[in-house]
Amino acid sequence: MTEYTQSYEAKSSHILAGNRKHANMAKALPNTMASASTRVSNTSTRARFVRRSEFEGKTCPAVVSKTSVHKRAGSLQAVCSSEAFSNSRRDLLLSSAGVAAASQIALPQGAFAEEFFSSQWEKVDLPVEEGVILLDIAFVPDDPLHGFLLGTRQTVLETKDGGKTWENFYLGSLEEEGLNYRFNSISFNGNEGFIIGKPAILYHTTDGGANWERVPLSARLPGDPQLITAIDGKGGAELITNQGAIYATSNAARTWKAAVEETVDATLNRTVSSGISGASYYTGSFATVNRADDGSYVGVSTRGNFYMTWEPGQTFWQPHNRASSRRIQNMGWRNDGGLWLIARGGELYFGEGDGVSEDFEQQRIGARGFGILDVGFRTDNEVWASGGSGSLLKSVDGGKKWKREKGLDGLAGNLYTVKFADKNTGFVLGNDGILLRYLPGSSA
Repeated sequence: MTEYTQSYEAKSSHILAGNRKHANMAKALPNTMASASTRVSNTSTRARFVRRSEFEGKTCPAVVSKTSVHKRAGSLQAVCSSEAFSNSRRDLLLSSAGVAAASQIALPQGAFAEEFFSSQWEKVDLPVEEGVILLDIAFVPDDPLHGFLLGTRQTVLETKDGGKTWENFYLGSLEEEGLNYRFNSISFNGNEGFIIGKPAILYHTTDGGANWERVPLSARLPGDPQLITAIDGKGGAELITNQGAIYATSNAARTWKAAVEETVDATLNRTVSSGISGASYYTGSFATVNRADDGSYVGVSTRGNFYMTWEPGQTFWQPHNRASSRRIQNMGWRNDGGLWLIARGGELYFGEGDGVSEDFEQQRIGARGFGILDVGFRTDNEVWASGGSGSLLKSVDGGKKWKREKGLDGLAGNLYTVKFADKNTGFVLGNDGILLRYLPGSSA
């Protein structure tokens, strides 16, 4: 079994035709490039929202020889050696899952200057340009007030006060490459962290994000980087692409070992007669992928007509029919280890028991027809669901009953991601630079 590399695409991904690279795994060469930071002050205000929307995407490999950038009191010092960057595949794709969901979501009119109030969430002002979509957020476990926020248009922001204020963080002169990177996944274990994006790019830190080193990814990687997970704080990480290629490293991304023997399109082409509805129309990529704490994955096909799962030790992805007549929007894992499933049109389902299941029970979420895009658990019982047109709903009984956060009803934006680092640290990420911060100790 040979070796390879790559990571996560956000809540939106377009249909990637053909591109049937089977899972022959190649080897990624070591390399570096890192960062420093440019500071832009900002403040946080409670519940002031503006309307805009935009989607970006697509991948391209980039290889750097060796560059390391150190951050020093407001100035940049870059130390570079030999080889330059090798770039290809500049085309950007509009994302399908997010675009499809947004197409169902009518933004309210006349909402440009309206005020909104929530007792449990505040809007944080960010130093980003119009149209930026926020994609992922993570905090350093050894320094819980220190975190990073990623997005489209090469957006990387840093906070040192738990997310109340954010400043631009500089990862190097990416503009010189002529590519528009989207940083879509970040993960820490202790002080070790990884950032990945598309076109294919990866950064690594061992000092809690003070300095970042760029490590090259193979140009032959099957699919686009979609998600990365720091494993042990000792160089271990796991990466998955939107074609279902899963790779593990134990030496800080210098080399990678494949965890599956074939990509998902190869699996479906081999098992197309297995009774999986829509498999013959499969285009070879996932719209969304989520990872459980035990290392299991669930991925939703770009068309949303079925889903696939993988558990550690399995050599192939396992395809499953969807539970609803409506196409799947997103799937993930509950705190108890069971699956949740969002269908288009604002339907929410919970899988029976823990682990992988094809039996789902619909939850009475009352989304009023607005699309639901993500689900996040603050505790085992407190659950939040986000969606289009500022939709944010809360359950305090594990998902049986839901209540709408009415103070956000007029928010002219789509909320793609709900993420809690712990019960006191939570954020909702949206389009057009919308970031909502959970207010610890707030009343229900």
